[in-house]
Amino acid sequence: MTKSHSPVPDHVPFPFPSLEKVLTREDGCIETPQRAPSPVHQFGTLAVHAGSPLDPTTGAVIEPLSLSTTFAQTSVGKPIGLYEYSRSSNPNRTNFEEAIAALEHARHALAFSSGSATTATILQSLATKSHVISVSDVYGGTHRYFTQVAEAHGVLVTFSPSIEIDVEQLIRDNTKLIWIESPSNPTLSLVDIRRVATIAHNHGILVVVDNTFLSPYVQNPLDHGADIVVHSVTKYINGHSDVVMGVAAFNSDEVKARLSFLQNAIGAVPSPFDCWLAHRGLKTLHLRAREASNNATAVAKALEASPHVIAVNYPGLESSKYRPIALKQHRDGMGGGMLSFRLKGGHEASERFCQATKIFVLAESLGGVESLCEVPSAMTHAGIPKDQREAIGVFDDLVRLSCGVEDSADLVKDVLQAVEKAVVGGKITNGVNGTNGTKF
Repeated sequence: MTKSHSPVPDHVPFPFPSLEKVLTREDGCIETPQRAPSPVHQFGTLAVHAGSPLDPTTGAVIEPLSLSTTFAQTSVGKPIGLYEYSRSSNPNRTNFEEAIAALEHARHALAFSSGSATTATILQSLATKSHVISVSDVYGGTHRYFTQVAEAHGVLVTFSPSIEIDVEQLIRDNTKLIWIESPSNPTLSLVDIRRVATIAHNHGILVVVDNTFLSPYVQNPLDHGADIVVHSVTKYINGHSDVVMGVAAFNSDEVKARLSFLQNAIGAVPSPFDCWLAHRGLKTLHLRAREASNNATAVAKALEASPHVIAVNYPGLESSKYRPIALKQHRDGMGGGMLSFRLKGGHEASERFCQATKIFVLAESLGGVESLCEVPSAMTHAGIPKDQREAIGVFDDLVRLSCGVEDSADLVKDVLQAVEKAVVGGKITNGVNGTNGTKF
């Protein structure tokens, strides 16, 4: 059985221990000195130091990259250190998982090869004929898995457009899981996590919250009653658009036993290098998420004031019907870095907008340092039937924006000029995004 570190390191007061204080375990192995502060420290301090031990050999303050697929043993069944085989566990993955656990206020975290692999593993942990309740407005890949893969192995999913109202009536004897996205993708709907969790727990049902759109900096779903929080690490946690990865965090030892078994058995694990990159990105999460939220708020306010915009979906706006939930669940009531809006002029106008931007790049994904735009109905959510899309507010004229960390004044100016060209100006015919970051 692979050994593992404690997910939340013991408190070590500053200054950090010197190399002379490297500990030796009873089995004679060197124990790397921990330099992570305890959970009493604030988010930024934890982001920088959690899961980041000093290297006992060189004193490196940044963890070394461990690419080895296997680890030597002193005798049969007795590895030299904590690791045996890299699919089961790897030093870089362990460090990253410890950091996520600390930031999500969890006892455990497990990393996977993608956000979709995280979703699949959780659903795979359910017995055949289990029932799941999900919000209707979910990421297209999640909807695809629920409707085309989970059903194939006997797990049925019921979608609800108003889960806080419907959940009690939707629960069956075989309901095992409730799946929430808050905010949802792409209409930025919020769910009162505590309210749903209270009902779920009265029936012995687990609650999973996809926290990808906000990151652990803006929201900690476990603090509001969720049992498992999941992320596409690809997005805000890594934050630099160069890693595909996922993670789940939770407190239950039983959930850890089930999911870690599947993590190893299925083998959908991230590479050591991806873990190293994601851990590096995580160290600046608080700075990036804060700036992205500030930028999205400025852009959302500008769009709300535009006569060419039908509606803006953003929980950071005072006019949003979800504002009370944001004030309750989000750090400082932040709205996050994502928003969506409907343009006058239909689908053609939404396409023209994405062709006319000069800073926002037309591309899928989100949460990176660069700002992106896309049309969900034709891109991320194209696999969902039109009637189902429109029932949850994903109309053909909807544009989704991921605000990066550029200067807010530049982003606002770019959005407004693109809106003007999309609705008032003539149709762009060359089919090329005039920008892609090349024209300023």
